[in-house]
Amino acid sequence: MNFGREAESTGYDPSAPARARSATGMEAAKPAAGLSRGVILLFALACGLSVANIYFAHPLLDAMAHDFGISPASIGIVVTATQIGYGLGLFFIVPLGDRIDRRRLIVGQGIASTAALVVVGFAPTGAVLLGGIFVVGLLAVVVQVLVAFAATFAAPEERGAVVGSVTSGVVLGILLARFVAGVLADLGGWRSVYLTSAALTLAMAGLLYRVLPHYENGDAGRSYLELLKSVVGLFRDLPLLRVRAVLALLIFAAFNVLWAPMVLPLSAPPFSLSHTEVGLFGLAGAAGTFGAGRAGRLADRGLGQWTTGLSLALMLVSWIPIAMLGTSLWALIIGVLLLDFAIQAVHVTNQSMIFAVKPEARSRLVGGYMIFYSIGSATGSIASTTVYAWAGWSGVCALGATICAIALLFWAATRHV
Repeated sequence: MNFGREAESTGYDPSAPARARSATGMEAAKPAAGLSRGVILLFALACGLSVANIYFAHPLLDAMAHDFGISPASIGIVVTATQIGYGLGLFFIVPLGDRIDRRRLIVGQGIASTAALVVVGFAPTGAVLLGGIFVVGLLAVVVQVLVAFAATFAAPEERGAVVGSVTSGVVLGILLARFVAGVLADLGGWRSVYLTSAALTLAMAGLLYRVLPHYENGDAGRSYLELLKSVVGLFRDLPLLRVRAVLALLIFAAFNVLWAPMVLPLSAPPFSLSHTEVGLFGLAGAAGTFGAGRAGRLADRGLGQWTTGLSLALMLVSWIPIAMLGTSLWALIIGVLLLDFAIQAVHVTNQSMIFAVKPEARSRLVGGYMIFYSIGSATGSIASTTVYAWAGWSGVCALGATICAIALLFWAATRHV
């Protein structure tokens, strides 16, 4: 990949940082008027690898439960611990992207994530596993720093499309995480998944260190405490952020209601699928990648509300084929495809709309917004495994459909905000 050529196409001069220093003496670059495809691809790959660390556990829950003696009804706590860590990272780490050099923040998180993944891979007890997986979630918020960085360097008329393209990497990371985790678990056990990811994460941190420019936001003079307080202020002052954050909570609760317990019926009779076969179901949601890119372009054209309403209706309908798991795996695949497509369309539209509201606070905006994503994901994970133990797959589907119906009604009531 020729990054020198890419730098020229984005308007970024590699020698500029050496000539331009910020008030603190740190090298700085200014946002360019666009991003090349190669740079966007790098952002997408980095986001995909980072977010995969959150979702590796989904197809491995039964193996973890067996190793550490955790009951199937309680094993969702592994996913919940990851999401709690992720939520805390969104509030305490992501806002730093509006204050300090984002290049240092991104690379530092990558190195620390490597250490946390190694701890998970060698965890001797369930307590160490939960502690390590919590830190993995805490540091995986580097995804949001990368998305905000990409939005800053994108041309205004292409911002939605760029956010959509970078988010496509997130979609692929989520989907491939399940498939890759299944393959590696069948070959070398579930621990090999996290040790392999540790090596890849360290390599990606080195690549980003070499390629990313230094960039400091105008809020570098704010104290850390003031920065955190301003996140609360953004929710107070921006109704659009409040509405889109609630939608994020609901759609990702529904997302995890589907995915957290799915391995349990698929790995049990009459299906008795292997981890690799269960992971293949994640690939059925690859259409979500298309949904992410298309939704960003529609948001650029001012059609964000229309996209949101249609996608939420599609999410609700998707639970009909999902509920047919007992009679047809093909029906489940169709339902997964529809649900993932619709969720990613809403997610990209949400981010595209809030990024346009207050450009100088993009890290805080996406951090605050994604806190609600994390709350929804954690709640959906633990609720779905609990409901599965109590009411089976039909109960899980009823829960998911109810959440989607609430999301659609909420959008209808707030669509003029």
